[in-house]
Amino acid sequence: MKEALIIFAKNPVKGKVKTRLAATTGDAQALLIYHQLLSKTYSVTKDLFPHKFVFYSDFIDENGIWISNQYQKKLQEGNNLGDKMKNAFNCLFTEGYNKIVIIGTDCFELKPGDIDNAFSLLNNAEIVIGPAFDGGYYLLGMNKFLPDIFQNIEWSTDKVFDQTLSVCKKWNIKVLFLRQLNDIDTIEDLQKEPTLFNTIKNQS
Repeated sequence: MKEALIIFAKNPVKGKVKTRLAATTGDAQALLIYHQLLSKTYSVTKDLFPHKFVFYSDFIDENGIWISNQYQKKLQEGNNLGDKMKNAFNCLFTEGYNKIVIIGTDCFELKPGDIDNAFSLLNNAEIVIGPAFDGGYYLLGMNKFLPDIFQNIEWSTDKVFDQTLSVCKKWNIKVLFLRQLNDIDTIEDLQKEPTLFNTIKNQS
């Protein structure tokens, strides 16, 4: 059984990351927070057993935080988030992987056990979802390519989770769930994570 973990990461460029957060904190502090989130995602994933892939948003960084002998590097392709995720899953299923899980870099609460649990649950369901409190999801896993779940979704809204479940119900796709966690996109989200919030307070 070949397992793959996809990490969707934005290139850490000032003014292009955490834009909703930056509306309150400013671009410099938003970039600082994003670097903290990248570091946390690396620490959570670096010792996991599945093959690990970082899909960059804009360009492949041969240096950076993701060490090349631990993470294979690819570029996101598509017109919107749904297309980009669909294409990433298709790419790795085509390469022969049987279970694939995707995460972003916005969930400071994520633990290695959550990702391990997702792969285990894929023994008993076609889809595994980690719901976020903002109405989206922080993790999606599947054990076969199901492109329909990326269609007709209002990405980056509080409707993503419910709309995804509606698609699964329509196509009779069995879904199992992880615990609900906090994705960090706004200052309100950040305030729920004191360790991160203190990062910008200390820079003020």
